[in-house]
Order: sequence, then structure tokens, then C-alpha cells
Amino acid sequence: MAKATQQAAVAAPQLSGGWPLLGHLRAFQKDPVEMLARGAHDLGELHQFRVGPQAFVLFAGPRAHTAYFKAPDEQLDARSVYQFTVPMFGRGVAYDVAPEIMSEQLGFLFPELRESAMERFARIMFEEIDMFAESLGEEGEIDLPVEMNRLTVNIASRCFLGEEVRNQVDAGFAAAYHDLQAGINTLGFFLPRLPTPAHRKRDRARQQVVDILSRVMEQRRLAGSEAQDFMSALMRARYKDGRALTNDEVSGILLTALFAGQHTSAVLSTWTGLQLFRASDYLERLRQEMQAVYGETGTMTSANLKAQPLMENAVRECERLHPPLIMLIRKVLKPMCYEGMSIPAGTLAIVSPAVSHRLPHVFANPDQFNPDRFAPPASEGKQHQFALIGFGGGRHRCMGKNFAIMQIKAIWTLLLDRFDFSLNGAFPDPNYGSWVTGPQRPCQIRYRRRAQAGAVRPAREVRMA
Repeated sequence: MAKATQQAAVAAPQLSGGWPLLGHLRAFQKDPVEMLARGAHDLGELHQFRVGPQAFVLFAGPRAHTAYFKAPDEQLDARSVYQFTVPMFGRGVAYDVAPEIMSEQLGFLFPELRESAMERFARIMFEEIDMFAESLGEEGEIDLPVEMNRLTVNIASRCFLGEEVRNQVDAGFAAAYHDLQAGINTLGFFLPRLPTPAHRKRDRARQQVVDILSRVMEQRRLAGSEAQDFMSALMRARYKDGRALTNDEVSGILLTALFAGQHTSAVLSTWTGLQLFRASDYLERLRQEMQAVYGETGTMTSANLKAQPLMENAVRECERLHPPLIMLIRKVLKPMCYEGMSIPAGTLAIVSPAVSHRLPHVFANPDQFNPDRFAPPASEGKQHQFALIGFGGGRHRCMGKNFAIMQIKAIWTLLLDRFDFSLNGAFPDPNYGSWVTGPQRPCQIRYRRRAQAGAVRPAREVRMA
């Protein structure tokens, strides 16, 4: 990559259409992806714009992503940008601590995401999805984003937080967690402490969640019991200085992991279903793959889920077309230089999966749903390390990526095995009012139970270790 000295560098080109004082605020509020895509098309890998007084610069495309994701934390800082998460996750964890402490905290969880844990997660996913499928009856209509959120909360709470928390989902945990999720909004990004009704509900909800988690921790301590979940791992953990984590720290790290493993999964699972419902030819191929993998035993294991490349490619294609996070943001602490263009300190540097995933020189026919682009011989996802960035990249890549993909594969393997689905209405537009970008609601789908026995049998008919 060519580099220039700071003295010789020039400013990145400016996006046209800004207003005095407001900059590009109006266009950004209306459709941020359209605005950013216009800049990438007209101005190339790097361009700048303003939202009010704040200067932004977009890094677009795999080469620019490399400079972005490989920049050190001392130059591109996430902590100062994601302060809006502090009221949700709490003090002393995640983006409220130095990067090295955050890495240490999240590092406590890595052993709980090893391959042996994935087998246990596959069993839990199967059981939860099976219960959900049985609750639907023979036919009906559902609001898909609502149901995917409910299902993934059940799965993630049981996998990460433990059976005790899962058993309290319907007794207050799910409602509190929903109010906490509502704290992730565009206004909250800029003014996280503004006392809006949503933010007041967010703060009350966080305390409710912490109270529930703290009670479970105390019950485990009194009983001298442990479980195979994140909570017990954090209760056992010690910082490098030997200090144990407080209940509030454990709760905050659990919430950080829950958001990472659930919220984006719910949204991406929704988009995956919506795309598959209208791709009848590919859907038939998926069912043939499911029959080949599950026809003998019907058992959903992590190994069998891995043996479904067609399903995995569908999930990856939906990650490309509908990334739940349309922007990843860092603050420039030290001036940067990219391809002879300077980015001054104080600028907010962003990459946009929603823009870069539709660049025609990276992905052929980028607006077309084509999961086969990830299969040989095309293998478009392997052309560059940072071609597909729906789960981030570099040191800050989402630690729960494998869990999320396995969960979405499990959901649609079992649900497509049991039901035929159809969208009730037009394909929905994205809702940019939420930080995690799902479809606009309501998003109603119709379903009918399939007449023929499927390949994946109900959990009660399959004994799994």
C-alpha cells in the first residue's frame, strides 16, 4: 500500500450536498446507506462528510478496510465512540475500561466458545427451536422479527447465562432485556445520557437484569454449584492481579456477550428467512442438502451443521446483503494517511458493510441474492481478508461469529424442515432508525406445517449426548 508523508498528503475528497451547519445530517437521517454508497461510487475508497459539526471519513472496499482494521488502538479508538453502550453494559466493563482490560474480560469467555462447547450449544439450539416450532401449531401468521428475537433470547440466555436465567425469561427477564435493547438507537449514540422515555426504561431494565443475574450468582455460591456457561466461567475468573470479578462486572460482561450473540443474530436470522422464502429453487436445494445430512439419524449436531455448505452460504449471503451493523466506527486519535490522503485527529472513521458488500468490483451483480458466489469456483468471500465484514475484522472481530452462524443455520434447518413459509406483503425495507438494522415492521409471514415427515426429527425422538 502506497503511503505519503503527512506533509505531502491531501485531504480526502468531500461528499457533495452538505448544508451549512447541518452538513449531511438530513441525508444521513433519511438513508445513511444510500448517502455513503453515493460517496463511494463518486469518490472512491476514501471520502469525508459532516453530520452537524462532526467530521466523518468512510473507508470503502477491501484495500481501505485493511488500513482501517490493522490500525492500532492508539490511532483508531473504539472506546471513545461506543460510550453509548456504557449505560447498558455498566461501569467497569467493555467500552468503559481500557482496551487491554476489555480484552482480558472477554478473554475469560474464549474457553467457553471452544469446539466442545459448540456441541452442547447445538443440542440447546435444537431443543429451543423444536419447542418454538411445536408452539406454532399447524398454520398461522407471525411477525418474523418479533419471533426471531424471542427465539434467540431463549437460546442465548440458556447457552450463555444458564438454565436458571432461561427459566426466568417469561418471568421478567425477556421484558427487561427488550427494554434494554431499545437503548440501542441513533439518538442514544450521540446523546446516551439524554433522559428520554426510552433511556429511562433502559436504565430501569438494566437494574432489573442485574438483579436477576445477581440472585442466580448468589444461589450458585450458596449451593456450591457450577454450570457449563459464561456465568460460572466469570465467577471463577481472576484478573491478572488476582482479583475476582464483582457481581456487577460479571453482569456487565454477560450483557456484552448476550448483545453480541443475540441481537445481531436475531436480525440476521430474520433477513435470512425473508430471502429464502422467495428463492424457491435454492430452497429446494437446501432441503435436499438437509435430507442428505439428516436423513439417517435426524440428529442436529455441530458436525452435521458444519456439513451444510449450502445453508452456510445462504447465511453469508444475507450477511453480505443485510449486515445487521451498517457502520463500524472508530475515532481518529492520531492523524492517519491513506493513499496520499490525510485523516486528521478528531475525525470519526467508519467502514460500512452495507456499502462495501455491494461494490461491483468486489462482488459480481452485488444486488442479487446469490449464495453460490461463496462456493467454488467463484469463492468471492475468499478473494480478500476483508471482503466480507459483517462481523467486523482484525482484533475487534466479533468473538461470537461462529456461534451466530451456527445458530442461524440451526434455526432455518429445523424450521424449513417443518414448515412452508411465505411473505405476507412486499419485501420489507431496512429500518435505519435502529442501531442494529432489521426490516421495517410489521413484517408478517404466513406458515403451514409440511405434510411429509422431515429429515430432522423432534428432540423427543432423538437422544443426544
